Amino acid sequence: MIVKNIAYACLTQHCENGYEEKEIINWIHNDLSETRFTYGEFERESNQIANILKDLGIHAQEVVSIFLPRSPKLITSFFGIQKLQAMSCILFSTLGEDALLDRLGNSQAKVIITKNSLVRKILAIKDQLPELEKILVVDKEEHRDDFIFSLPALLKDADPEFDYPYQVDAETPAFLQYTSGSTGKPKGALHVHGAILDIIQSFQEILLPESDDLYWCTADPAWITGLSYGIIAPLSTMTDSIQFGGTYNADNWLKILKDKQVNIWYTAPTALRMLMQEDDEKFDEIRSNCLKRIYSVGEPLNPEIYHWGKKVFDTEVYDNWFQSETGSIMIANRPELAVKPGSMGKPRSGIEVFILDDDMQERPVGLQGHLTLKKGWRSMFRTYFHKEDAYADKFRGEFYITGDLAYRDEEGYFWYVSRSDDVINTAGHLVGPFEVESALLEIEEIADAAVIGADDPLLHKKIVAYIVLPEDVKWDRSLELKCRIYISNKVSTVAIPSEFIITDKIPKNQSGKILRRVLKAYYEGEDPGDISTME
Repeated sequence: MIVKNIAYACLTQHCENGYEEKEIINWIHNDLSETRFTYGEFERESNQIANILKDLGIHAQEVVSIFLPRSPKLITSFFGIQKLQAMSCILFSTLGEDALLDRLGNSQAKVIITKNSLVRKILAIKDQLPELEKILVVDKEEHRDDFIFSLPALLKDADPEFDYPYQVDAETPAFLQYTSGSTGKPKGALHVHGAILDIIQSFQEILLPESDDLYWCTADPAWITGLSYGIIAPLSTMTDSIQFGGTYNADNWLKILKDKQVNIWYTAPTALRMLMQEDDEKFDEIRSNCLKRIYSVGEPLNPEIYHWGKKVFDTEVYDNWFQSETGSIMIANRPELAVKPGSMGKPRSGIEVFILDDDMQERPVGLQGHLTLKKGWRSMFRTYFHKEDAYADKFRGEFYITGDLAYRDEEGYFWYVSRSDDVINTAGHLVGPFEVESALLEIEEIADAAVIGADDPLLHKKIVAYIVLPEDVKWDRSLELKCRIYISNKVSTVAIPSEFIITDKIPKNQSGKILRRVLKAYYEGEDPGDISTME
């Protein structure tokens, strides 16, 4: 099957059709100043970046990593990589050294596009990245040496024209999206150019943009929502959008919604829960404005937040569900359906969803089981990069096992229950406990450690670390601060535990596997059940 190259569908075709000067993104900076971008500007700079990467020796299906905060350069870099038919790998700029090493090492990135303040993290692990050939820095005007180049300096001489195949085989690799595992290293879900067909279809079917709508997706492009629905969907469908490059601030977010007259807002339950902490009067000027619909994704939207959001914004709130592996929305509430608060909604057209037991038999209505998808949708990930065995483990014949537990009601609505593994969904970010435990065990004062997720009214799940100390070490504020800083530097700021609990021993089975369910039961004050396998 032949499809449009993602870059062609999002940029080039619109320029060819006479929309080169059409403003398509209004970029709002942290100080609320604005920069407007046209299709033509993104087209020319992405052409320049494609030429630069080609001159650096990047070929089709090689990986270029984008290690940047959200920014216009991130977007043009992504499309430049797509034009080369190389693979992009966008990484959160908050990642620490170990987390960065895991992802860069697995992807075997040849070039990293980053900013100057993040270069030190890369240099700290450079010796363990034999495939890495160049670093391109977006905010330095001069080259540092023959390894660290200035992207602005290269752009001055780069050709703004680039000839590339506008049509590609649908299975042509396009980008990697990393997701955490419960007991091992992060896995890179590989997506192909054909995924754009599902991204566009789901955007038009679920979010229903009209020609005069202004759209705002708050997700970082390192998250699948931010890439699929913050960049690819609006640009390919010519939906006017805003991007906010700043950090979360309630006053700024509400000002943007009001002053820019946003019509469709795609955000996360954590953001709504954070806004819920604000004084009610802050929302007086938001009610009855231009906001038509709110969409929420990343973690369950509980009924309390749903009812609050509907009340204060005076509009419907539609929760939906998908994963890095699915590439696009699979299950959703949308205007054609009556919302059942707390429900994920119903599958979108063309998606077959089942609730199965451990033997892959369908569960009766109302009983929980494995949330499972019939394979074959176009945005389905094609493998875990260099981890084909892990990919095979996600399938049972024609079924993709999502790792979530859910149930279906008598009207066909799906209801999320929990993860079936130990991955922690904290503020919409999936954190593998293995990564956090590994970082803690590198601290000399820590003898043993185990990490679980616990219910939290703001974060959905908070990270709780159980710590075993040597006899001669005492827990104090200084050691806690050391742990927090170390995890931030090694893993990520979102992986910092909210709570540390000192214990004499970590419960494990006879093969040494941490019994997290036992720790969760202890934390919640419940009976841990069968502990006969405990060592």
